[in-house]
Amino acid sequence: MIIASASEISKSFGVNTVLNKASFHINEGDRIGIIGDNGAGKTTLLSILSGELSYDSGELFISSRTDMGYLKQHDNFSSDNAVYPEMLALFAETAAVEESMHCLSGLISQKSSKGENVEGLLLEYDGLMQDFERKRGFTYKSEIKGVLSSMAFPEEYYDKKISMLSGGERTRLALASLLLRNPGLLLLDEPTNHLDIGTLKWLVQYLKNYSGTLLIVSHDRYFLDQTVNRIFEIQNSSLSVYEGNYTVYREKKQRKEEAAERKYEMQSREIRRQEDIIRRFRQHGTEKLAKRAASREKLLDHIERSERPAPLKKNIKINFKERYESGNDVLSVQDLSMSFAARNGSRALFSGISFDIKRRERICIVGPNGVGKTTLLKIITGRAAPDSGSVRLGRNVLPGYYDQEQALLSSGLTVLEELHDSFRLYKESELRNILGSFLFRGDDVFKQVSALSGGEKARLSLLKLMLSGANLLIMDEPTNHLDIYAKEAFEDALLFFPGTVIIVSHDRYLLNKIPTRIFEMSPNGIECYLGGYDYYVEKKQTILSGKSYLEGLGKAALSAYDSRPPHDTAPSPSKDARLEARRKSKEEEAKKRRLEKDLAKAEASIEELEKKIRMLESKMCLPEVFSDHQLSASCSLELSQSKQALDEAYEHWSNLHERFEK
Repeated sequence: MIIASASEISKSFGVNTVLNKASFHINEGDRIGIIGDNGAGKTTLLSILSGELSYDSGELFISSRTDMGYLKQHDNFSSDNAVYPEMLALFAETAAVEESMHCLSGLISQKSSKGENVEGLLLEYDGLMQDFERKRGFTYKSEIKGVLSSMAFPEEYYDKKISMLSGGERTRLALASLLLRNPGLLLLDEPTNHLDIGTLKWLVQYLKNYSGTLLIVSHDRYFLDQTVNRIFEIQNSSLSVYEGNYTVYREKKQRKEEAAERKYEMQSREIRRQEDIIRRFRQHGTEKLAKRAASREKLLDHIERSERPAPLKKNIKINFKERYESGNDVLSVQDLSMSFAARNGSRALFSGISFDIKRRERICIVGPNGVGKTTLLKIITGRAAPDSGSVRLGRNVLPGYYDQEQALLSSGLTVLEELHDSFRLYKESELRNILGSFLFRGDDVFKQVSALSGGEKARLSLLKLMLSGANLLIMDEPTNHLDIYAKEAFEDALLFFPGTVIIVSHDRYLLNKIPTRIFEMSPNGIECYLGGYDYYVEKKQTILSGKSYLEGLGKAALSAYDSRPPHDTAPSPSKDARLEARRKSKEEEAKKRRLEKDLAKAEASIEELEKKIRMLESKMCLPEVFSDHQLSASCSLELSQSKQALDEAYEHWSNLHERFEK
């Protein structure tokens, strides 16, 4: 059943057109991934669907029966509640029904003991019981604990004020809040930010089992492959729809681009050939050839000419080069330990961290959030001091550091000033050319660093790292905030880099493509695994006798979430009273089912007509059709009739939908 549809939706900000005549429909149960470059309009589309942002033109329909939840990139918590009370507040109505049930149960017991008639009270109680069950009354407390645990909020966080949480923790709490609400239509804007691999795995499993409809903006290619079955691509202000997950989309898109390019070239060659024939006919000057030239000109005038395929947006150009080669022994870390201040004294973060890294190795460090991965990188780069242990850089090692928080950028400078401040030997014209290769063009170079988006700051930090000439790249979550195309360019640059790489990342595509070794970090040390992420997971499963480390992180949460406590929250009245109350709704349910069948037939008719129209439009582009006047006219008439039938089908569907919602 269609729960939302858009027809030629357009949205501009000043002279910048973000969406241009975007049309699509969303079926109940769809899992849609929205992709595109940074700034393409993905978040804008979600804001329009959620009603937070108006559109300039077009038509948008969203079923009034659809309960919608929207996870933004930045949470909007205004409450100063603690974590657990904030989650309990989501079920205030459930708690109120539960209290009413307890009160009514006491009244029923009291009147029954006096021999009074309680049939009316039993019916009332039955209604409350059904409402309580619909509002997840028997499970909501276990659901809260399960989801909080899966979002890395153990019980010691339950009393912690939301205002005291970090940005990443607030984002995870906002996601937990939304999952507990369980809306029918879930809009998620970059839900994988700030999640470690174990939590990501849990979220993937949760969304796979989610019964509602999903719209997900994400640059996480692995996540999209696992969770979506349709792709909305926004590119050059246009929206294109592809069936399938991200990998299927990439294959279809490549074939589509190749076919469009071939079609344009073939048509262009044919037009040039016809124009050349017409010119030759006219050069001969005979009346007969002049008529034939005029006839061919009419045929050319009726051709619906293909537009040249729009050029793809230029991608970022990354090329890491080392200023000089390091020695073979790049880094030696021995017995590092680190702790941090807590209420009851100091608390150990990690200990026993030891490893050696050789030249040209690409090391990816993985582990749960809070284990100290970022702290380890800061110790290696000299930005933090360990409690004990040693870090030794090898001969001729020149490290370069990428900070995921972008704290190394000066917010008061412009983009050009930030680059010139670090690389004074470059002329301004040279720096502007370099910035252009990282998509900072025109007046973009005069933007304040503080006004840049997350993706723009990431690109600027990568550019500074690239120009540094470092032969040891140390990077903390470098693909956060990069769009998919920038991620692919970045990964290719790392593969061709002749130096050494150390990366902390949760990006599973990168973890499969880049590392020569994976370091799994825990509070008690580091375990090393050769190869990429898939082999690492397989090896862990073997070591743990089939119990994957990743599955273990979410196992307790899933068990708690799926558990069902005994129905002892309130006493259960007689089954006869409940059955009597339910009989009254059977006729209405039957009507609903008939309308649902009619809606399904109407939607099938719409899809068939749309398919027929696309076929006819493609057919009319064929040379053997547009060169035949009769066949072309017949196709044109059939196309016109089909479009009229489609309008009538949509009108019928709209009428059915109004009846269904009453």
